[in-house]
Amino acid sequence: MNDVVKKFSTSSTVVGIIGLGYVGLPLAHRFAMSGLKVIGFDIDPDKIAILASGKTYIQHIRPETIQEMLRRKFLPTCDFSKIKEVDAIIICVPTPLNRYKEPDLTYIIGSMNSIAPYLRDGQLLSLESTTYPGTTDEEIVTRIEQLGFKVGQNYFVVYCPEREDPGNETFGLQSIPKIIGGHSDTCLAAGTALYAQVIDKLVQVSSTRAAEMTKLLENIHRAVNIGLVNEMKIVADKMGLDIHEIIAAASSKPFGFVPYYPGPGVGGHCIPIDPFYLTWKAREFGIRTRFIELAGEINDFMPKYFVNQISIALNEQHKAIKGSKILILGISYKKNVDDARESPSVFMMDLLREMGAALSYSDPYFPHFPKMREHTYDLDSLSLGRSVLENFDCVVIATDHDQFDYDMINAHSKILIDTRGILKKFGYRS
Repeated sequence: MNDVVKKFSTSSTVVGIIGLGYVGLPLAHRFAMSGLKVIGFDIDPDKIAILASGKTYIQHIRPETIQEMLRRKFLPTCDFSKIKEVDAIIICVPTPLNRYKEPDLTYIIGSMNSIAPYLRDGQLLSLESTTYPGTTDEEIVTRIEQLGFKVGQNYFVVYCPEREDPGNETFGLQSIPKIIGGHSDTCLAAGTALYAQVIDKLVQVSSTRAAEMTKLLENIHRAVNIGLVNEMKIVADKMGLDIHEIIAAASSKPFGFVPYYPGPGVGGHCIPIDPFYLTWKAREFGIRTRFIELAGEINDFMPKYFVNQISIALNEQHKAIKGSKILILGISYKKNVDDARESPSVFMMDLLREMGAALSYSDPYFPHFPKMREHTYDLDSLSLGRSVLENFDCVVIATDHDQFDYDMINAHSKILIDTRGILKKFGYRS
C-alpha cells in the first residue's frame, strides 16, 4: 500500500479529467496550478478548440486562467487514446434524468466505453458525478474487472463527489472538504493521496456506496427544505403574510433554525435531479421515498405558481397572458453565475410561451439564449433602461443578479413580479 500512496502523492502524477464542464474544468485548473500535468478530455470539439486557443466558456474561469493552465502543460483533447498516458482518471460527466425521472447514466457508460481500450495496470479511476449508491461498483468496477484487472490490486477505484458551488466567493474548490470512499482500503489510500495534493481536507467514508449516499443526502437536505419554504410561501401569500418577513424573524433564533428562501423552483444540475436518483434506487429495496417525492412535486410546481401570479396581476389590468409582452429578468438558475441548467426561469418561459405570451429576457451572463437540450429560444438579452422596461406589460424578476438596477426596475415596470424576494430585501414595493 505504501508504494501505491507514494505513486499518487507526487507532482509527477499525470491526471486525466473526462468532462470539461462546470465541475471538470475547475478541477483541471486546480490540479494544473498544483504542478501536475493534466490532460482534459471532452467529446465536444468546440470546447476543446476554445480551451486550446486560450479562451473560456465558463464565466468565473477567466481566459488568463486558461492561458496559464496551457503554459503549465494542460492539454485539452477529444482523443481518448491519450488515457494510456495518465496515471489517474477523474470522470466529471453529467448524470441527468430521463423523461420518466429515472437515472440516465449514458455519459458515465459512454466514458467507460471510450476509455476501456486504453486502460492499463496501476491506474486510479475516480468518479465525481452525482449518482445513486452502487453506481461505482456496478458500472465502473464491473467494467474494469471485465477487462481483466483486479480492482484493489492492479487497478484502483474511488468515488469522490464534486462539491462545486459556482459564484461562492467564500468557499472554493481547495477549501471545501471533499468526501471520498474507496472500493478497498488500498483504493481509498490511493485516491486520498491524489486528492490531498489539491484539497485541504478529505473526509474518508467506509465505501463508495457510503460516499454516493452522502452526496445525495447533502442535496436532498437542500431540496426538502427548499420545498418546505416554497410551500410556506404559498400558504403565507394566501394569508396575506410576507414570507420573507417571517423567515427573517425566525432566523433570530440562535439555534434549531436554518433559513431557506422561496423562489420559482430549483435549478442547476444537483437539486432538481439528485433526489430522484435515490427515489429510483430505493424502489429496488421496496421503499417509497414519499417525503423526498413530495418536496420534488412542490419545487416542480413553483414555476406554475408564479405563472399564475403573473396571470392574476395581468388580469387586474384587464389583460391576458396571451398577447402580453413579458420580460424575464435572469435565466441563470441562481444569481451571479452563467449556468442555466434546469433553470426555473426557463421553465416559466416555456409555460408563458405555451399560453401565448410574447417573451423577451435580460441576463448579463447570457448575451444570447444558450443551447439547451429541452428549451429552444432565438433571443438575445436586452439591455435594461427606462424605455425598455416601460415597453413591457409585465416584468418578472426570475433570477436576482446583483448587476440588475433594482431602483430602475422598480420605478419603471408597469407590473413587477418578484419571485426571489429581492424587492423586500432592498425595501422596494413587492
